[in-house]
Amino acid sequence: MPDLAGRTAVVTGPTSGLGTATARELARAGARVVLAGRSPDKLDATTAEITAAVPGADLDRLVVDLASLGSVRTAAAEAARLGPIDLLVNNAGVMATRARRTDDGLDLQMATNHFGHFLLTGLLWPQLVADGGGRVVSVSSFMHTRARHAPLGDPRTPPRRYSRWGVYAQTKLANLLFTYELQRRAEAAGAPVRALAAHPGYAATHLLSYGQTGRGTGGLASILNAVASATAQSADDGALPTLMAATADLRGGTYCGPSGFSQLRGLPRPVGSTKLARDPEAQRRLWEISEETVGLGWP
Repeated sequence: MPDLAGRTAVVTGPTSGLGTATARELARAGARVVLAGRSPDKLDATTAEITAAVPGADLDRLVVDLASLGSVRTAAAEAARLGPIDLLVNNAGVMATRARRTDDGLDLQMATNHFGHFLLTGLLWPQLVADGGGRVVSVSSFMHTRARHAPLGDPRTPPRRYSRWGVYAQTKLANLLFTYELQRRAEAAGAPVRALAAHPGYAATHLLSYGQTGRGTGGLASILNAVASATAQSADDGALPTLMAATADLRGGTYCGPSGFSQLRGLPRPVGSTKLARDPEAQRRLWEISEETVGLGWP
């Protein structure tokens, strides 16, 4: 990784798993890292954990719940004090949760994994372009390959049948559709921002246990965590594609993932995505739906 001294990086979902590993290594490279999470207590604990690993780490914090559009707006207003932002890592997410609507009338998975980040990126856009070299990295998943169609319906109309894994796959597809359309629009506008994406392969995090049980330990959650620990690569290794997308000299629109068998593990490299993810019409339409849903047209 290059020297990131003097750079400001915002990482969402930094209090566990991939987010913690990403934030820690960006701090180790010298960046000022803004930990953007919803729990002040967990942000305190993560600050202490990273500082113990990287003495002298330059850390800041931003309280934000990506599932709440109001919370995102409040956090973005507070983020104005940060000045120019060189890197935004849209990492926060939930996985395969039961059907639940947010206060904004959106599916919890789509709200957290896509719409919240869409709004946050748009509100931070002036700070991302301020220094002439901003970068936006969105964390997707190889599960995007399981999405049968893009999420282009009315986001406030619940489906007749809810498939938690099907919706999760659509949110990860949405991350890629967003990335590719953001890159196209940035180029068309002459904006000096690159949009990239990454996926961790099969990494041991608490995301699955939280999604299935609503907690990180105890009972079924502990069983799921034990299985993941025994069969998956570590969260540190899973964060490598994100760190590559965040810091390597890559073209906008690059998607990074593990280099091993079926992209489940291994050192990071640029990887491909599905034909559906590369569909320009789906990219354009999701962007328009997202602008209408969050009430913000940009860039």
